[in-house]
Amino acid sequence: MTETPALPPDASAPSATVRSFPPVAREPGFGVYVHWPFCAAKCPYCDFNSHVRHQAIDQERYTAAFTREIGEMARRSAGERVTSIFLGGGTPSLMQPRTVGAILDAIGRAWPVDADAEITLEANPSSVEAERFRGYRAAGVNRVSLGVQALNDRDLKFLGRLHNVGQALQAIGLAREIFPRLSFDLIYARPGQTVEGWQAELTQAIDLAADHLSLYQLTIEEGTPFYALRKAGKLPVPDGELSAALYEATQTLTAARGLPAYEISNHAVPGAESRHNLSYWRYGLYAGVGPGAHGRLMGPDGRQAIATERHPETWLKMVEDWDNGIVTDDTLSPSEEADELLLMGLRLTEGIDLARWRRLTGRDIDPVSEADLKAHGMVERLGPDRIRATPAGMLVLDAVVADLC
Repeated sequence: MTETPALPPDASAPSATVRSFPPVAREPGFGVYVHWPFCAAKCPYCDFNSHVRHQAIDQERYTAAFTREIGEMARRSAGERVTSIFLGGGTPSLMQPRTVGAILDAIGRAWPVDADAEITLEANPSSVEAERFRGYRAAGVNRVSLGVQALNDRDLKFLGRLHNVGQALQAIGLAREIFPRLSFDLIYARPGQTVEGWQAELTQAIDLAADHLSLYQLTIEEGTPFYALRKAGKLPVPDGELSAALYEATQTLTAARGLPAYEISNHAVPGAESRHNLSYWRYGLYAGVGPGAHGRLMGPDGRQAIATERHPETWLKMVEDWDNGIVTDDTLSPSEEADELLLMGLRLTEGIDLARWRRLTGRDIDPVSEADLKAHGMVERLGPDRIRATPAGMLVLDAVVADLC
């Protein structure tokens, strides 16, 4: 690994003082997710629904379409009260502040919104986008999530990022100045990375005084350029043993520094957890708006799994013609709901509420499967009505969920 550079002299370092936050309520709440699908460039590891367009995006036309689909989703979720809004992508920081403001205004007209609702915008830390931060704050955004991904220029180039470390540090400093809450992402288990190198990089990240860090192991997804390189033998990545060591070092260091894991890849000062993402993991209801957005709303026959058209221009035309771009609208069976509850809830350090599981399924977790997983140190009980994955179980979470299902 290359040496992590110091903060450049023209970028003011954020205060390292850890702020306190009120506890986050355990109720899932109701969220609205807005998907802005456009990026300046496609990262080689990314399999998200993101698209590069070399001509200017007609933001006014898209704003009108978002407003119409927001109205349709509000009709389908009458009676809900919004506790969080998340502007994700893609790269939402490519939106003009007036576009963000218009979308937030549309949500405020469609649903009642809590006065203290968490409103997050994902941003890339290029200097041009950072200049828009004050406009986003004025529009109502109170939390920003920065896609930093690495704190050395070599790896940023490898990951296909358009910013350098200096721009990332400046964006972090500006975000700390403007927004009440800040998170940023890092990717680890990169080629050539050592445990010692990652610990040094993670220490620097914590010292930048973010209240929340999302720390993801690099995964090679089919259909991405990285997948093709790995298949051709041109992309060496850490083996399972090293990946596990990196994960364990991550948990140890963040806990020691006051940002313990509350989800498999997310760490926060207690009270600064992402309320919006917790609504997913706690299996709450949420509306998804925009190209390729997913939602879970309550319909007349049960929970509805809703998804919209992924291709932006096709979605746009559908909304203009029919007020929405919905392509999937399925009622989940109780067993499907129970499986989703397990899949999402076992990602959390708090685990899942087994009384809720029983209400969905009419049965208990299979005692034989649970006993076997306990014997192998994969799950544990938190009192009679909560179960969670252990740190060892988190490393093989898909297998744990499959056994319990």
